[in-house]
Amino acid sequence: MTAPPAIGVDGLAKSFGPLPVLDGLSLHVDRGEFVSILGPSGCGKSTLFSILTGIESADAGALLLDGRPLAATDRPFAWMPQRDVLFPWRTVEQNVALGAEIAGGLGRGAARERARELLAGFGLDAFRAMRPYQLSGGMRQRVALARTVAQGRDILLLDEPFGALDALTRTELQLWLERIWERERWTVLLITHDVREAVLLSDRVYVMAPRPQGIALERGIPLPRPRTLDSLRAAEAAELEHELLVALHAGRTA
Repeated sequence: MTAPPAIGVDGLAKSFGPLPVLDGLSLHVDRGEFVSILGPSGCGKSTLFSILTGIESADAGALLLDGRPLAATDRPFAWMPQRDVLFPWRTVEQNVALGAEIAGGLGRGAARERARELLAGFGLDAFRAMRPYQLSGGMRQRVALARTVAQGRDILLLDEPFGALDALTRTELQLWLERIWERERWTVLLITHDVREAVLLSDRVYVMAPRPQGIALERGIPLPRPRTLDSLRAAEAAELEHELLVALHAGRTA
């Protein structure tokens, strides 16, 4: 039998006052799959994450976790927001340990040990005694992802984690995330505005239409892994980028 998806979203609807943001949204993410959501600003991408994490409640529809209804007490997701929100008075190690201590339920000593393990695996061990202001933007995002992983949950919700970075740093972080994901095989749902990022990282991509229309396109990304910058040189990659861009612009001009 085929295992049910890790995340199942079926007919999700959400309005803020008279403004409908989501209306009948349906999508899924399988275990160990990397799925991206592309869409124009205001189409409901971040609202979906708010509903999955319990910050907002849906007006209608079903949320499923491994095929069963997602209960209000379930906390299966580790959410990395757009900004790193690191505490400036804490060291890198202390910031990462906080994720393990608060969300992961570890004691302070165990949380510090978990933080040191993650920092070594993420290539950050040499920076563990530094404060966030001493790090570059890319390094801060690495720390933020390590803190997210420290929560001990294997479903990651990444909300434009590299969107505020310059092009070179963003590409370096995308390739770094590809390598880390190949090793760990988390289940990932990524929000992005970057078509190339979606093609480079994803197994599948959903393109959302302007609110509240839902999914305009679902597209598998059959490029072989592991992926590198050379992967984007392939004619198939260029065709995929073009198809996704056309779907994005079709929704905006419809």
